[in-house]
Amino acid sequence: QVQLVESGGGLVETGGSLRLSCTVSGRSGSSGAMGWFRQAPGKEREFVATISSNGGTTYYADFAEGRCTISRDNAKNTVYLQMNILRPEDTAVYYCALRGRPLAATTSRQYDYWGQGTQVTVSS
Repeated sequence: QVQLVESGGGLVETGGSLRLSCTVSGRSGSSGAMGWFRQAPGKEREFVATISSNGGTTYYADFAEGRCTISRDNAKNTVYLQMNILRPEDTAVYYCALRGRPLAATTSRQYDYWGQGTQVTVSS
């Protein structure tokens, strides 16, 4: 059974940083692309960043470009999302997702497995 467990969320002040982690169990972490999505209260889930299975390709949402970095350590079956210069509008539950294919992807329907999410709250 494939499981994804996120960690690293929390409360941070505007301008601060957080690093989210997502560890995959039940499947080789190097076998698929991974992505981060977020969902704020009353809003739809939206794409944040994605990375290919070998780490060679990354894509970011416009709001994440320049402030976020996605990376992965396949030996640890873990993907990371470093978030800097956080803003109150970044407040959301952040989800990691694993795709059954190696190519990076930016839409949620392209992912097969999801974590339970980790809350990020940015205070103004």
